Amino acid sequence: MIFDAPRAWPRITTPDQARAGLLREMFSVALDAVSAERCVPPFLPSAPAGKTLILGIGKAGAAMARVAAREMPGRTDGIVLTRYGHSYRAEDMPPGMIVFEAGHPLPDEHGLQATRAILAAVQALGPDDQLLALISGGASALLTMPANGITLADKKAVTRELLLCGASISEINCVRTHLSEIKGGRLAIAAAPARVVTLAFSDIPGDNPALIGSGPTVSDRTRLSDARHILDRYRIDASDAVRAALLDPANETPTAQSDALPRLETKVIACSRNAQQAAGQLATAHGYTPVYLGDIEGDAAETGIVHAALALHHHAKGGRWALLSGGETTVVVHNPEGQGGRNGEYLLSLAIALGGQPGISALACDTDGIDGTEDNAGAVIDATTLARAARKGLEPTRALRENRSYGFFSALGDLVTVGPTRTNVNDLRIILVDAETPHQGIA
Repeated sequence: MIFDAPRAWPRITTPDQARAGLLREMFSVALDAVSAERCVPPFLPSAPAGKTLILGIGKAGAAMARVAAREMPGRTDGIVLTRYGHSYRAEDMPPGMIVFEAGHPLPDEHGLQATRAILAAVQALGPDDQLLALISGGASALLTMPANGITLADKKAVTRELLLCGASISEINCVRTHLSEIKGGRLAIAAAPARVVTLAFSDIPGDNPALIGSGPTVSDRTRLSDARHILDRYRIDASDAVRAALLDPANETPTAQSDALPRLETKVIACSRNAQQAAGQLATAHGYTPVYLGDIEGDAAETGIVHAALALHHHAKGGRWALLSGGETTVVVHNPEGQGGRNGEYLLSLAIALGGQPGISALACDTDGIDGTEDNAGAVIDATTLARAARKGLEPTRALRENRSYGFFSALGDLVTVGPTRTNVNDLRIILVDAETPHQGIA
C-alpha cells in the first residue's frame, strides 16, 4: 500500500537486505491495519432525526472524515482540520466538505481561525442533530483556542518548551488542555443539546481517550494542579499569563460527572496494538516468533540501549524473534540546529549498543509518516550500519549527541520515507533477531 518495491527497494542479495525488505513490508501491513478505510466503517453510528456534523481533527482527520462522509447514512455536513500536507486534493474530498490545514506541532493563526469556524458550526447543532467527532493525534496543536488571559504566542511558547525538554505526550496534552477554551470536553459542551459520538485513533500509550488530541469531546481526568506540577517538574519558564491561567478556576475542565456534558459515546477504534499485531502476524508467516513489548514511554536513546540488551538476549537464546513495541519515546534537544526525530535517535542508540551484532536488524517509524520535523517516517539499521558509517566518515555517537540522526541515516540511504499516511497510532518499532541464518555482510 505504501511502498513501490520494484522501484524503491534494492535487489535483495544478503540476509541483512532480506530482513530490511521484511521490515518495510511489516510497516506497510501495520499501516493498513490502522487505516481509516479499515477502521472507521464498523463503528459509525446510526443517523439522527436531524443531521450529522462530521468533524475530522488531527493527522488522520481527512481520511477519517472522507470515509465517514461516504458511509454515514442520513444528512451530513463535514469539516476537517489537519496538519499541512495531510489532506487530499479538493476533488478527492466529498462535496461540501470544508478543509482547513494548520500548524503542527506548534499552533498557528490558521489553526485559531479554523477552530473558531468549528466552534460556530458545533454551536449551531440542535437536539435532533449529532456531532460525529473523529479525533486523532495532532489535534492538540491543530485545534487551538487559548484560555482567557493568554495569547496564541503564550500557548506556542509553552508548547515549544515542553517539546524540547523531553516531556511525554500525556504531560504535554495535560498542559495544553488547561490552557484551552475548547479542549478537555469543552467542544462537547458547545455541541449540547446534540448527541456527541467520538471515534478516536489513539496516539497515546494506554489509549486514554481524554488524552487523545487533548480530548475536546471527552471529560477530563486531569486537574489544573497537574498542569502546574508538569511545568515545575521540567522547570518551564512560562509567562506570568500562563501561570495565572493555571491558577484560574475558570480553566478547570469538566469531569465525567459534569451536568454540562451532553450525551456522549466514545470509542477508540485504532491503536498501536492493532499495528503491532498486524506486523507480528506477518513476522510469524516468515518464521519469526513475535514478542510484544507494549507501548513505550521514556527517553529514546535510553530505550535503544534497553532494547539492544533484549535483542542480544534473544539472539543468545537462538531462534528467530520479532520484538515489537509502540508508544512514543521522548528526546531532549541538545542542539536546536539538529535534524531528526525520536525514531532516528532510538535507532542510533540501538545500533551503537548492538555493536554490529550479526543477525539483528531493526526499523523504527512514526505511523503518521513524519518522524520529528523532517520528511521521513524513520529508518532501518542492520549489522552493517556501523561499518558503513565508518567508511563514510560518520560518527554515530556524535550524531546522537548532536541530534543529527536524519543526516546520519540519509547518508547511508537507510531512511524510510513514505509521506503523510493519514493515520496516527504513534510509533512502531520492530527488531528482527535471526540466530539461525548464516550471516553475510555487505562489502
